[in-house]
Amino acid sequence: MNPAKPLIQFTKRGLYVSQADVYIDPWQKVKRALITHGHADHAHPGMDHYLCTHSAKPVLQHRLGHKAKIDSVKYGETTTINGVKFSFYPAGHIIGSAQIKVEYKDEIWVVSGDYKTENDGLSEAFDSVRCHTFITESTFGMPVYKWKPQAEIFAEINDWWKQNKSIGKTSVLTGYSLGKAQRLLQGLDPSIGKVYTHVSIENTNQIIRKQGYKLNDTIKISNHQNAADYAGNIVICPPTATGNPWMKNLGNVSTGRTSGWMTVPGAGRKRKEDRGFALSDHADWTGLIQAIESCEAENIFVTHGYSKIFSRYLTEKGYNAAEVKTEYEGEVHTIKESK
Repeated sequence: MNPAKPLIQFTKRGLYVSQADVYIDPWQKVKRALITHGHADHAHPGMDHYLCTHSAKPVLQHRLGHKAKIDSVKYGETTTINGVKFSFYPAGHIIGSAQIKVEYKDEIWVVSGDYKTENDGLSEAFDSVRCHTFITESTFGMPVYKWKPQAEIFAEINDWWKQNKSIGKTSVLTGYSLGKAQRLLQGLDPSIGKVYTHVSIENTNQIIRKQGYKLNDTIKISNHQNAADYAGNIVICPPTATGNPWMKNLGNVSTGRTSGWMTVPGAGRKRKEDRGFALSDHADWTGLIQAIESCEAENIFVTHGYSKIFSRYLTEKGYNAAEVKTEYEGEVHTIKESK
């Protein structure tokens, strides 16, 4: 699996398409960057020029700053650079997330970025793209990670909220400011009570609403509120915000974490949450295999997560697979929130 000059090269700056002189999700400064989605481990500041999907651009602009030069394309639209064709297809990870298809002569590669195969009803649903070479994440590339249908997880979350309300507690639920928070918002039962959001989440909600997405009603947390306002209601905040002084204003709380890591019993105890819910915006073991089978790729490069284990499994199954080291983090235990 070592062609003399592969269409995409794994370099110290990122995934490099030399024929077009562009990078995909680079982690060091480059002239032109194609971005799969707006999370901080895939969209770094400082690039001369960015290209992403139309639905990813508004939040990406917010995160990178108004001076960042960002162009966007619709899903399936082809951009040709020095004979290389690039097109973006839904990855199902978050709103605007994409797999990037790279075509040159008779060769097709697909860079998946982060993805999930379950349709969450908010993000553009994952769309399998046939290719010769597929670059896949493996955040949850072990058989133990198999997700329940999200409807079941949200039933558990809403029951937990109801129980907390019955004893006058404030429910505090954590999730990424971009992606997970909006998914949680849509899955919560608004008949139970009010939904309050951390400022970083509400700022993102406002941008997404302006794009035409219909999100359930929320109330931004402010200094004017007190414990009595929150009692029986639910607060959505980034994982890094828990334990900070502002939490004291929430009164008597019960904390819950949403993450694929919660599949493993006891995983939440390390962060001292009261409850853990196995809800992830990444593909589980079954989803990873389904994505690889459906794209019909001959070659598989496996990046972040359980890359060594998953690439070995694929090799044993007859795939031409190899592990590749990158700086992508997937769904990490300590989540880095963009400002």
